[in-house]
Formats: sequence, structure tokens, C-alpha cells
Amino acid sequence: MSNDTPNQASAILWDFGGVFTSSPFEAFNALEARLGVPADFIRQTNAINPESNAWAQFESNSVSLDEFDGLFADESEARGHRIPGKEVIAMLSGTLRPRMVEVLKQCKKHYKVACITNNVKAGEGPGMAREKSKANAVAEVMALFDLVVESSVEGVRKPNPEIYTRTCERLGVACSEAIFLDDLGINLKPAKALGMQTIKVVSEAQAIDDLANVTGLIFP
Repeated sequence: MSNDTPNQASAILWDFGGVFTSSPFEAFNALEARLGVPADFIRQTNAINPESNAWAQFESNSVSLDEFDGLFADESEARGHRIPGKEVIAMLSGTLRPRMVEVLKQCKKHYKVACITNNVKAGEGPGMAREKSKANAVAEVMALFDLVVESSVEGVRKPNPEIYTRTCERLGVACSEAIFLDDLGINLKPAKALGMQTIKVVSEAQAIDDLANVTGLIFP
């Protein structure tokens, strides 16, 4: 977490996957183990050409699920293990973190709250849940936000600064008035450069403690 104290923060922006749900990387590791692929292979594949690879194109809604399926398979095969993209997408939705949802509800009483999520049009709603019951639970969380900004709708994805500035403009706040939580450092860097206070979500408890320190709120 940054050591800077926010100046009159009036909004809290949240990533979704890895913040309100368990990390998708844990699910990717499970798939890798099942396929006999080295741990973090999928994550490393997605880190190559991050602005234009299959994952980037899919999250910005530039390619269809079927197109992504083949593109990712080709990219992973070039690294030694062919994995169809649809198998990766099937692992995306994590388990909701109830305590983080309660924290959101409390923050909403004091701040404008928005979700900025890199997602794909492959599941049931912004959280990309595959099962209907899980999708309904995600929808209930999404309804708590004043604003939800999805890469698959915007055609822009984190870490492009444009998605952060759009969010702040729609909320009617300056970037310097925002606190942003994300589990990926690459997504936090541009937010910090825009003047936001940033919190890297390593674990649920750590993130809530850091947010309490920044806001002065007391969370259960």
C-alpha cells in the first residue's frame, strides 16, 4: 500500500476478481495441475504481449469466445503446452468473500463506490460466473456499486489509464479523490500515477486492514 494519506478521498474504486472473490490464479493453478502443466504457465502466457495478446483482445471485446479459444491455444502451444482458451475461461469465477462484501456496504455509507473490472463476455454478468446461483450472488454485489465499468463493454481495459479516468468522470470525482483496490500491481501503477491512493490486495484480511488505515473506518 502507498504510504501517502489521501487528500479528502470521496470515492473508492474496486477491482472484482481477486478482491471480492478468491484469486483466479488459484483456479488457473488447479487447471495447470490437472493438465500436467507447470504452475503459473497460464499467468505467464498472459504476461507476454499484454496489450495485444489473446487475453487482452478478449477482455476488450475485440474477439469472440470461439476466436479467443483458438488464439490462446496457439499462444500456449508456442510456449510448449496447448491449452484451449475455453478451458481457461471456465476457471474464471472465484468464490465470493462475504466479509469484503460487508466492507463494501459500510464504505458505501461514506464514499461513492465503483467497480472497474477487466472481464469477458463469457459468463453470467460482470463477475464472469458460470453457474446461475453464483451469478445471482455476484449480481447482488454488483448492484451495491454506484457504477460498474467493464472492459468488455468499454473496449478499454486496465491498465490503460483511460478506464480509470472514465470511471472518475462518471462518478464526478477527481482521480486524486479516489482510493483504488486491485490484486495486480500492473493495474495499480497507472492509478497511482493519476493521483489515486492504491491498495494491493494480497489477501482479504490485509486489504481490509489497509483500507481501514486509509479511511479511518472500523470494519467488523
